[in-house]
Amino acid sequence: MFVLTKLNKLIYIGLLSTLMFAFIPSNSLAGGGLVLKDDICILWIDFYSSHFTAYQPASSGNTQFCRDLPDTGETILVLDYLHQSLKLVPVSFRIIRNVTGQGSFVKLKHVEALGDLEQHTVFYQPPVVRESASLTLEFDLKDRGEYIGIMSAGHPSNDTLYTAVFAFEVGAPKYDFLYYLVPLLAAGVYFYRRKKAVAAGTTTPVRQAAG
Repeated sequence: MFVLTKLNKLIYIGLLSTLMFAFIPSNSLAGGGLVLKDDICILWIDFYSSHFTAYQPASSGNTQFCRDLPDTGETILVLDYLHQSLKLVPVSFRIIRNVTGQGSFVKLKHVEALGDLEQHTVFYQPPVVRESASLTLEFDLKDRGEYIGIMSAGHPSNDTLYTAVFAFEVGAPKYDFLYYLVPLLAAGVYFYRRKKAVAAGTTTPVRQAAG
């Protein structure tokens, strides 16, 4: 029987926290309104929601993407409105280079801090009403790197404008397995060493109360 030292307790808690963090779906950490739920990609704009699907037909055929895109080039984005009011209001969509320094944790306040977005914009769809409840956008992403998607929608009965932002990468190498493998290996090594220490009888014994 053994007790954890203060240092070992900190390591143990850190490993557990890392493991818990590692298994959170990456898209839920995007710092915007894009969430992957039950294999369906949903873009939330306050109370509005839209089914989000991206395609790169020239390089990936009919493969659907939720956020990160494997290649540069022709990209098609389809937004199918899930909230009926969206088809009644103007909706705009902008893509800018992610120059915020916030990576995938970018938020609307970071985008607003940039000021004029025109110099960073690579695609812009002006506000448009789609009574069909579906908006299809086609654009050419020429360069690899980090980008931010910005979708804005008005309110059906007042002047309120709602905006959602989400970060994504284009042409980034995929090493997602390391995101899960590294903390798992670290945890495995730690608990293996603890097990060996217990077997060798070198762990700190439980102190008996003085009597």
